Amino acid sequence: MRPLLAAALLAGLGSAQAADVLRGADLYQRHCANCHGSSGRPVMPTAPDFARPGVLFKPDPVLLEAIRSGRGAMPAYQGVLRDREILDIVSHLRTMR
Repeated sequence: MRPLLAAALLAGLGSAQAADVLRGADLYQRHCANCHGSSGRPVMPTAPDFARPGVLFKPDPVLLEAIRSGRGAMPAYQGVLRDREILDIVSHLRTMR
């Protein structure tokens, strides 16, 4: 991700620490749990295990972009979820360790 874009994201959206963890949990259950598991343990064989330490060491803007763009079998959520909602999910993911 370009440094300017990352700085703009952090300035405009804040970090996941300021996000709504409870809202993120609800959004996760609705949009992510079918593949990533309700507790962060993957259902799909190629999905990351969010309960494992180290999986979420990436900065919030990197995770935001990955969810926006999708990857492999994961669909892109740009246009489905707003950036603030994605950061709420990221905040929830960080509680799964």
